[in-house]
Amino acid sequence: MENCKNYCVIMAGGIGSRFWPLSTAEKPKQFLDFLGVGRTLLQLTYDRFSKIIPPENFLVVTSESHKNLVCSQLPELKSSQVLSEPLRRNTAPCVAYATYKILSTCPDANVIVAPSDHLILKEDYFIEEIKNGLNYVTGRDVLLTLGLHPNRPETGYGYIQVAETVSFNHMDNLYRVKTFTEKPDRKMAELFIETGEFYWNSGIFIWSAQAILNALIKHLPEVNALFEYGKKHINTDNEIQYINKVYSECPNISIDYGVMEKADNVYVLCADFGWSDLGTWGSLYENHQKDESQNAVSGNRVYLYDSEGCIVNMPNQKIAVIQGLKDYIIVESEKTLLICKKDDEQQIRQFVADVSLSEEKK
Repeated sequence: MENCKNYCVIMAGGIGSRFWPLSTAEKPKQFLDFLGVGRTLLQLTYDRFSKIIPPENFLVVTSESHKNLVCSQLPELKSSQVLSEPLRRNTAPCVAYATYKILSTCPDANVIVAPSDHLILKEDYFIEEIKNGLNYVTGRDVLLTLGLHPNRPETGYGYIQVAETVSFNHMDNLYRVKTFTEKPDRKMAELFIETGEFYWNSGIFIWSAQAILNALIKHLPEVNALFEYGKKHINTDNEIQYINKVYSECPNISIDYGVMEKADNVYVLCADFGWSDLGTWGSLYENHQKDESQNAVSGNRVYLYDSEGCIVNMPNQKIAVIQGLKDYIIVESEKTLLICKKDDEQQIRQFVADVSLSEEKK
């Protein structure tokens, strides 16, 4: 496997509103050290893939306002490797932009596309599966995604239904994809697990640059045409101006909905590498170290009494005394304190909207 032909695109454009008040529009969750390990989620993602991808073959796609943040957190990358999106248009335009950028320098590249805010606990195993995936897509017109064995009827994830096993290099965990289902209700999720045919969709993709270009041409011709028309501006002084125009005309559409659910050459590599999309405080709680009362605490001066099952995130300089709470989220950041039942965390986005509206009036 030639490293010079393998690229990694990190999608870092999310705003992480469900992790408010720690995650803000100015500094979303991918730029924070959520796990308390001295590296942000973005940096951990880069560290993970840098084991097999050289620094010059990374691209990070982020919002215009966060480009400097990416450059400061990943000094290994040149500014030209950080692609700025002027508007939020979901993942399909993001993938198209990165694909055209890679094609301009390496037409026969293989590409890993990964979110910037996922947790992978079994990294060595994960990297071995990524290598297997890169080997499989080389020279093939296929789209590969990574799937996880579901261990609970999770309603916050997308699911992949598998068809027949595909024979390749003695692997027994490669399947053709039958269907995609976005975030089912609990009854449907329970049914999915019973059948044994469904896996969680990790949102991590592997393909050749040519294969995803073929898919964009076929399934998202209107998006592809915008990038195709102006590709001569890639790597020139006109690139930013051209991209600004493209994004202003681009529909808001995900790569899952726009391509993966429509294509008939989609495959899934199923593995268990300790994955979480860290999409909610609840998912962070599940993956956080806990005390004897099952509290997950971040902060040096937190004192808990008669409290259990809570997730607490406080600044290190702040003393917090918490008594008599069960299954609560308690988070302080800057000038904001959130106290919310874990079961009600889906309301956090509404809290953010209400607070923003109220503060604007003051």
